[in-house]
Amino acid sequence: MGTSSDIDAAFAGDDLVLRLACAAYLGRFTGSSRIHCGSDLRLYFCWCTEHQLLPLLVARAEVERYVRWMQEIRRFKPSTVARRAAVVSGFYRTRVIDGVIDHSPAEYVRRPRVPNESPTLGLSHLQFEALLTAARDSANPFDFALTAMLGLLGLRIFEACKSDVDDVGEEHGHRVLRVIGKGSKLALIPLPPAVGRAGGHPAVHRV
Repeated sequence: MGTSSDIDAAFAGDDLVLRLACAAYLGRFTGSSRIHCGSDLRLYFCWCTEHQLLPLLVARAEVERYVRWMQEIRRFKPSTVARRAAVVSGFYRTRVIDGVIDHSPAEYVRRPRVPNESPTLGLSHLQFEALLTAARDSANPFDFALTAMLGLLGLRIFEACKSDVDDVGEEHGHRVLRVIGKGSKLALIPLPPAVGRAGGHPAVHRV
């Protein structure tokens, strides 16, 4: 994990205390999580600037206004609003822990409710078969490899793009794919027979 001294928090402006506070918070995260949190904080700081507010001096009402702005003006989805609000809340919570502020203005801010189950439906069996066929017939040899890894292994896009043929190995007699997932955690993904057959395609060996 990087330290606050090597994290770019220039989007926090010229306020040195705010920049150090932002860098210290982002230092809790790694990889894509840090990038996403930085993006969420950037949006919040821009909103504060537009409304002539200092992020470290705002009251709860201002944070509530920010959440309503995301909902009513930007019309973000509830899951996006909840995530961005959670990042702001986490930023203030760690500033309280570090003694930068006395209390968090985001502590009692209401966030939209997000259902536990995703409303997004996946492809049906026939739709996925059609997608595999189209990818296999594609002029781009990487389309089939990527489709097989995403659809048959359930990988995230960044996990699939970082994978290499050298990441395929064996564990306890089973073929597995070593994947570095969120939080830089190593995961061993079993390779089902369908993926093993797809592995014979030349594109798979060039991912």
